[in-house]
Amino acid sequence: MVNLVFTNYLFFLFHAANIIGSIYSITRIYVISMLHLRVGFISLFPRYIRNRIHEISFANRCRFVGKRKTTFTLGLLRALRSRSLRVQPFKCGPDYIDTRHHKMAAGCASVNLDGFMMSEGHIKDLYARYTSNADVAVTEGVMGLFDGYDAMRGSSAEISGLLRIPIVLVVNAKSTAYSVAPLLYGFRNFRKDLNVVGAVFNFVASESHYSFLRQACEDAGVEALGYLPKCADVEIPSRHLGLSLDEDFCFEEFADRVACLVEEHVDIDRLLAITALPERQPVPRVKEVMRTVSKANLNIAIARDPAFNFSYEENIHFLSTLGKITYFSPLRDDCLPEADFVYLPGGYPELYLSELSMNSGMRESIHSFVEVGGKLLAECGGMMYLCKEIIGTDGNAYPMAGVLPQSATMENMKLRLGYRTLCYKNDVLRGHEFHYSRIVPMESPLPSVAKAFTAKGGQTDTPLYRYKNVLAGYTHLYWGDPCRNDWFIDYLYGEAPDCSR
Repeated sequence: MVNLVFTNYLFFLFHAANIIGSIYSITRIYVISMLHLRVGFISLFPRYIRNRIHEISFANRCRFVGKRKTTFTLGLLRALRSRSLRVQPFKCGPDYIDTRHHKMAAGCASVNLDGFMMSEGHIKDLYARYTSNADVAVTEGVMGLFDGYDAMRGSSAEISGLLRIPIVLVVNAKSTAYSVAPLLYGFRNFRKDLNVVGAVFNFVASESHYSFLRQACEDAGVEALGYLPKCADVEIPSRHLGLSLDEDFCFEEFADRVACLVEEHVDIDRLLAITALPERQPVPRVKEVMRTVSKANLNIAIARDPAFNFSYEENIHFLSTLGKITYFSPLRDDCLPEADFVYLPGGYPELYLSELSMNSGMRESIHSFVEVGGKLLAECGGMMYLCKEIIGTDGNAYPMAGVLPQSATMENMKLRLGYRTLCYKNDVLRGHEFHYSRIVPMESPLPSVAKAFTAKGGQTDTPLYRYKNVLAGYTHLYWGDPCRNDWFIDYLYGEAPDCSR
């Protein structure tokens, strides 16, 4: 692995099926990357007439700056959309950022597929349900093809195997040429149950450079399908820890520009052709059974604005089955809408500290809602907003909702990330932690009501706070899986209002 650090590769996965009459063709594209080895995978699909379905899935955990893996994904999404295909994006893993950019490129909400937070049946159901009206499904993966939370468990390879997705390798060929041959060969042959059919190259300097790469493909038994040239103007600028787009950046122009490069230098039709599997049945949908609840007419208020926008599409879908959803803005609105349940997702409150602090009406409204026993779930940035204050990177303290008697700070930032299992009462909650802030130590710290563990079972100090009917913590929780959301149903319906601390 050390010897490969100086190479820079990206790979993709794909699968297609042809069905006649009530049976249709499916094309699945999968993209995967390995951060340290800079390796990723993606698959592409053939262009068919409207009566067929193309499902493209990608596994790719990367930033927009430097590697251009996600850049290629977005260009492909836009290219497919420009061919008048209905494109359904997915994201392998717990990422919120890529799904937002998928939506902008494809014009359709992107859905997470995660082997740690979700049961296999739920993953199959999601994939079948969201692709039912699609021509193309694109799933961007996470990290490298085989990188999971425990060896391959939870990896993009596991997802691709579960959904039967063939593979097109997308290789970052910067500063390398024929040396990609053994790497291509290794990925093609490491797992015989995964079907590697082709390769696309990134950061290609010239046609001469590509000729060496094409020869490497031929000798490795992987078909060369094209490349993206070195271009300085196809990078997405990042700001704020690489998590948000610069306000001056024109995403639409960028997506169109990359799409043109993909169309010009990558043989999309050939990609589609070699990944098409005739008379292949689509992945069967697993019927999920939802617990019967006492009522399904809740008034649900969800924070959604530039400061709070990290939410799983299927979490929101599940809430929509329980009642009426109203979105509100802690930045702009002066009070909560009528609500039985309030959801404060994560986001970027640290970028809007002054605006959030100055909106005293909303801060007081949320505080009052909690004090009379209202049920509220807050995650990461939402939890920070519930603190008495947030200390910015400038060292200044900005008053917040004051529900939790503690302070959050952006000073001395340190990244905390990883899957989390929270043991709360008799329930098991699953989610993901990703943040740079921390809670300021206090003389009488607010205790955590849950034991937290990493994906491999090691105990960690990730907190879950309970105050009255508030649940709050750094973990971005997933409750969209009917097989694993008993805790959420019990939280909404199973407990009487608790107005004591």
